[in-house]
Amino acid sequence: MSLVSKNNTATNKVELEIKVSAEDFDKACDKVYKRRVKRIEIPGFRKGKAPRKTIEKLYGEGFFFEEAVNDLYPEAVRSAVEEAGIEIVCPPSVDVAELSKENGVTFKAVCTTKPEVSIKDYKGIKASKEVKEVTDEDIAAEIDRLRNRNARTITVEGRPAENGDSVIIDFEGFVDDVAFEGGKAEKFNLTLGSGQFIPGFEDQIVGHNAGDAFDVNVTFPEDYHAEELKGKPAVFKVVLHEINAKELPEVDDEFAKDVSEFDTLDALKEDIRKRLAEANEKTASDAFENKLIDTVIENLEGEIPEEMYEVQIDEMIRDFEYRLNQQGLELNMYLQYTGMNRDSFRKTFEAQAQRRVKVRLALEKIVELEKIEATEEEIEKEYARLAEAYKMDVEKIKGIIPSADVAKDIASNKAIDLIRDSAVAE
Repeated sequence: MSLVSKNNTATNKVELEIKVSAEDFDKACDKVYKRRVKRIEIPGFRKGKAPRKTIEKLYGEGFFFEEAVNDLYPEAVRSAVEEAGIEIVCPPSVDVAELSKENGVTFKAVCTTKPEVSIKDYKGIKASKEVKEVTDEDIAAEIDRLRNRNARTITVEGRPAENGDSVIIDFEGFVDDVAFEGGKAEKFNLTLGSGQFIPGFEDQIVGHNAGDAFDVNVTFPEDYHAEELKGKPAVFKVVLHEINAKELPEVDDEFAKDVSEFDTLDALKEDIRKRLAEANEKTASDAFENKLIDTVIENLEGEIPEEMYEVQIDEMIRDFEYRLNQQGLELNMYLQYTGMNRDSFRKTFEAQAQRRVKVRLALEKIVELEKIEATEEEIEKEYARLAEAYKMDVEKIKGIIPSADVAKDIASNKAIDLIRDSAVAE
C-alpha cells in the first residue's frame, strides 16, 4: 500500500490517491476465499473444498473483489493519511478509481482536514463576575425543601381535593364517544397542579371528594404528540378513589436533629447559609468562565468545516441516546412523545455543537502558542481519577483511553486556567 499523490482541492479538503499493489490485492482476495469457501458448494467437490481458481472460473474473476476491497481500504486509508501528515476530522469519502487483478486497486479518498485557525487577545480578558448574596428567603426555601422531603403522606377525609394533593383515580378518555388508545388507566396516582396531564384535566379534579364519579372535559393541544388527537375535544370518565396530602413537620430544634447532624435550628440554618454561599460562588465562577470562553471564541479566526459540527452533533446524540437507554427509554419513543422528527431533534444540538468545536479549536491553538504540555505525573494522576470515577482498574482505563488523548485534555484544561488566571473581573 502506498500514497501516490496528495492534492489540496479546497479549503480543508485533501484528495489522496492510494495504491494497493496487485500482490497485496491478491492476498486480500485469498483471505476472503478462505473465509467464504466453507459455505460454497461446487459440483464435483466436497463442500468447502473447491479451489479458488475453480470458483472464480465458475462465478467470475471478480467474485471475491468487493469483499477484498472492503477489507483493504480502512488500513490503506489510515496509512495514507498518516503518510500524508494530515489530521482528518471525519471519516473520508472513499471511491475505487481502478480495480483489476493485474494492477491491484487504486483508491481516491477525499479527506476533510482540521482547519488552520488563529486567535488573539486571549489573555487579560475583562468580564463581570456577580456572586448572588444568600438571603433569608433563600434559607427559608431550603428549609421548605427539607420539610417536603421529610413530610408524611396522610389520607384526607372530610374535604375535597386541592392543588398539591395526590389523588388515586381511574379514568378513560373518549373522542366522539369512542375510547382512544392510551386514554385509560386504573388506580393512577396523580399530583394535582403538577401539569402531568393536558391543560384543564387536573383543575377539574380539584373540588371533588373521594368516591365521586364525574366527567372531565378537555381539548387536546394543537401540538399534541399523537397526530389523531391534536386539537380534538375529549371527555374523560373519572372515578376519584382516594385523596392524599403531605403533612409537613414543624420547624424547630427537633426538626433540625431529624434532618441533619445539627442539634439546633440555628446551627442548621447557618450550615445552609454556608452551603448556599459556596454554591453561589461556584455558579458565579462558572458564569465568569463561560463569559471568558465566549470572548475567546469570538477572537477565533478560521474557516471551520461543516463536517466538524456534524461529527460533534453525532457524538452528542449518541450520548443522549445512551442516557435515555439508561432510563429504559428508546430514542424513537422520545421523539414521538416530544413531537419531533430526526431532523428537528438534530437541530436542537446545533448551537451547542458549534460552540464545543470552536472552544476545542481555540484551546488547542492556545496550547500550541503557549507550548503547554502535560507531565507524566499529571497523566498518571488523571488515569487514577478516571479509574476511580468509573470503578475500573487503572491498566484497563489505559487500554481504553490513549495517553495522547489524556494529555490533550490536561493541556486544554491548563489553557483554560491560563485564560481565567489572566482575566480581569469587573
